[in-house]
Amino acid sequence: MTDTTDPATTAASATRAGRGHWDHTPGAVSGLTATGGLATVELTWHSYRPRRGQLVDHYEVYVSERADRGGDLAHSATLLGRTLYPHLTHRVGPEPRKRHYTVVAVVSSGARTRPARPVSAVSARSVAAGRAVARVGDFDHKGLEFALSPDQSARYRTAFPSGVDYRYGASTPGRDWSYLHPGPSDAWGGRKEHTFTLRFDLAAAPKDDLACALWLIDAHATAAGAAEVTLNDRPVRTLQFQGGATRGSVEGDATRVGSALKPSYYEFPLAAGLFTAGENVLRLRKTSGSWIAYDALGVFAAA
Repeated sequence: MTDTTDPATTAASATRAGRGHWDHTPGAVSGLTATGGLATVELTWHSYRPRRGQLVDHYEVYVSERADRGGDLAHSATLLGRTLYPHLTHRVGPEPRKRHYTVVAVVSSGARTRPARPVSAVSARSVAAGRAVARVGDFDHKGLEFALSPDQSARYRTAFPSGVDYRYGASTPGRDWSYLHPGPSDAWGGRKEHTFTLRFDLAAAPKDDLACALWLIDAHATAAGAAEVTLNDRPVRTLQFQGGATRGSVEGDATRVGSALKPSYYEFPLAAGLFTAGENVLRLRKTSGSWIAYDALGVFAAA
């Protein structure tokens, strides 16, 4: 779930809609907590227990960029999403920002509780918030801008017979970077290793270390495998990928309400001594397991 909220639906308007039923839904959700992380804010709360004869139909989670009226979100929060469970992951962008949250329980009659006591969290700063030296895609929990997305992996070997070779500033994601990176376990990829290459030019070698950000919208659930990262043919990192939901081969938007996609995020330094003036080459070679599905990849300098 990301910052795509419906500004027409606020916590105030939602509770006003159910105000006639408040005598049947006393109290409010309790135990709401918000924990900021890289590209996410994790929200959890205690399960609401309605009066006998009623059941919780769902929870509505609201978010605001500001806490007005002494922390009361009733007039500023917008609907972030609905969930059947007492937790929700808010997927956010690279920049650290403070956000404020509340939750309303909706029971089977349609009545709503009062908004929960608001909580706040700040997401962690991603290296992708820095100055882009080279990048492919947008860090937005979507992979729809890439070639073959969202479900044309069967065409991969025809479209990319030698793997992906992308030049920053000249290539385009929709033509030159596949949304899915096959691994040696994938029959549709020929059951072999595949290398994705990102080329970029520097007027001079950097004096300070840079950093790499690799965001995925999904991966194979049980065989996400690993990849070797090299820069100018020198080893940088072995990435062991987290298992996903095995849905990224057929859908490309982790912000969609109800999406089963399980994004993951990998960020690590790139030593200044690895770079050179002129062309630089970053490669990801999938050495084991099955596919990963891209959100974005980039090399960044501190802002």
